[in-house]
Amino acid sequence: MISALKKIWDFAGEEKSNINKSIAVGFLFALFHMFQISAIYFIIVGLVEKDNTMKSAWVALILLIVSIAGRTITNYFAQLQQTHAGYFMVANKRIAIGNRLKSVPMGYFNDNSIGEVTGITTTVLDDVENTAPMVLVNILSGFINAVVFTIMILNFEWRIGVLVVIGTFIYLFITSSMEKKSRYLAPKRQESESKLVEAVLEQIQGMHIIKAFNLTGKGDKKIREALEYNRSSNMKIEKLFTPYTIIQELVLRVFSVLMIIVAIFFYLEGTMELTNALMCIIISFMVFAQIESAGSSMAVLRVVSSSIDHANKTDSIPQMDSNGKEIIPNNHDIEFEKVSFSYDKKKILNDISIKIPEKKMTAIIGPSGSGKTTICNLIARFWDVDSGSISIGGKDIKEYTLESLMNQISMVFQNVYLFQDTIENNIKFGRIEATHDEVIEAAKKACCHEFIMSLPGGYNTIIGEGGASLSGGEKQRISIARAMLKDAPIVIFDEATANIDPENEDKLRQAIEALTKNKTIIMIAHRLKTIRNADQILVLENGRIIQRGNHDELVSHEGLYSTFINMKNKSTTWKLKN
Repeated sequence: MISALKKIWDFAGEEKSNINKSIAVGFLFALFHMFQISAIYFIIVGLVEKDNTMKSAWVALILLIVSIAGRTITNYFAQLQQTHAGYFMVANKRIAIGNRLKSVPMGYFNDNSIGEVTGITTTVLDDVENTAPMVLVNILSGFINAVVFTIMILNFEWRIGVLVVIGTFIYLFITSSMEKKSRYLAPKRQESESKLVEAVLEQIQGMHIIKAFNLTGKGDKKIREALEYNRSSNMKIEKLFTPYTIIQELVLRVFSVLMIIVAIFFYLEGTMELTNALMCIIISFMVFAQIESAGSSMAVLRVVSSSIDHANKTDSIPQMDSNGKEIIPNNHDIEFEKVSFSYDKKKILNDISIKIPEKKMTAIIGPSGSGKTTICNLIARFWDVDSGSISIGGKDIKEYTLESLMNQISMVFQNVYLFQDTIENNIKFGRIEATHDEVIEAAKKACCHEFIMSLPGGYNTIIGEGGASLSGGEKQRISIARAMLKDAPIVIFDEATANIDPENEDKLRQAIEALTKNKTIIMIAHRLKTIRNADQILVLENGRIIQRGNHDELVSHEGLYSTFINMKNKSTTWKLKN
């Protein structure tokens, strides 16, 4: 139990002070509760002795007023501090996970389902947020208040106090046994929660495939299994808790009845005054309230502890080297020196050595799977090389902080992702501090101003998640506007014009040419118009550079490039016959 409480305490981080305040205020709440018990005592005294009935009634009234006011105020502040602690300790953890994911190698997401991280940041941390501070505060303040209450009873009537001590120890023994038993089932419950989120997320993301193949109601085996696993693990927890809860309740009720019987017995025997006997009978209904509150929290302590363990798994997510320095290079030459790279065991690049000169355009072509996109991703350090090195401005990219490295690079991906936000904010993702006029200027250069203005909200139109409400060409033009706004010295285009309609292709190509002046450009493309003006063309095949040169040099020699150009030229002359 102590280790589990310490785990919550450590997880609280900066919110420990608010938990301390909640416990302290909770202690004051218990003291004001004692005023209520004292008021009851004075009422009994007034009724039994009758000589000072009015005086006792006034004292009892004052004590009740103080008790009610004190408990109302302290309960308000205790709940406020407890809620603040729960919300912010989890918010801080979510932010920490987000920051960590920024420097995670992309290969991590190949080996691990994003549903696992989603489950942790939603369901698992929701459990912690709603339960952890309450459990910690209830257990600690419950024990403290129970001890204070017991000491008071021992001073008031030690024989009854002994019964309270015995009942409390038996109750705690049962609770401790339940807590130890739950440690085996709690991790499975948390695992089932994450598996369920993972399955639901996958089902939603693949819904278009399910519908396309008419598998509605059939292609959901994984989610049904996840639901069953979640139901089963929750039921096992409940089945474990139920017998213990019944026994706990029985123990407390038995000892409450024993207190009443013993008090009556001592009164009839003549060893206890009527006032004290009546007071002990009333106390028997209240004495175990605090320890019962602590015990009910202990029932879910192991579940909370398991949730924290699950959330802390994100601390072991591998990260890129974080010992880099803030570097602004003197030039933007990019150099690969004997670089090799593999996805898992599949070799993608094999001993690549290339130089991409500053303020020149380098085009990369090659068959699918030859390593074109991988070269671009390694420059941006989405992955680290297996061997060799990559440098920008003569500095190994591992010497840069990831932030200073990405300040040098703008990327336009073939598969565009837009956030569920306004179009303006999506473009501003390239430079958050940009003005509205700068956003419009970038959009015009990217040939997307007109279609944006045709939307109901213009630049304030909310885009669906992933850009679902826009066409592929519209999304790509917005992503190009985003890159233009960033205005980084190195620009990487991965099939930037793949989804652009012919009507806007020439305009966009002119805009890209304007954007790329005096910049280091890496262009992955298959369109002849895009690559023929490149200063350098790299031809990849099976992870190796097999040709390099400009268009005129490469087309005049036999090889993959000239074959590629001839095939393109032939395809443009194809005609459909009637």
